Amino acid sequence: MKATPAARLVGLWDRLKDAPGGPWLFGRVIAYAIPYTGSVHPIVKEVRKGYARVELDDRRRVRNHLQSVHAIALANIGEFTGGLAMTATAPPNVRSILTRLEVEFVKKARGRLTAECHCEVPPVTDTLDHIVRTTVRNAEGAEVARVAATWRLSPV
Repeated sequence: MKATPAARLVGLWDRLKDAPGGPWLFGRVIAYAIPYTGSVHPIVKEVRKGYARVELDDRRRVRNHLQSVHAIALANIGEFTGGLAMTATAPPNVRSILTRLEVEFVKKARGRLTAECHCEVPPVTDTLDHIVRTTVRNAEGAEVARVAATWRLSPV
């Protein structure tokens, strides 16, 4: 069974997560492998089957003219977190491609943000569309965005 590049990336997290500097190195790999996602400097905190948690620091580079985190940075971190959780859950021979992204902006996002996704992946024996939902919260725990990503899953 041949593992997809996404599955290999999650495998790399498993090898690096407990190593000194491992999460930082994983972030650098993300920035290289997925340049646009890397542009917001996501901080991967946890990835396991059915779950991912990623943080985003509020800084000038990701802000808008309202002095809050830009809508596209929120969409980026939400899609990335859901993609990690889904990939960690799917069998390594399942290919995925994002086909739709919906984002609901609940309130202005300021401070360190945490994107969190709990997901299950159905058995993939043929091509199917699967929705993965991610919530983004501020440091006080208030929800600032909801992301629903539709992934087209198919066996390799």
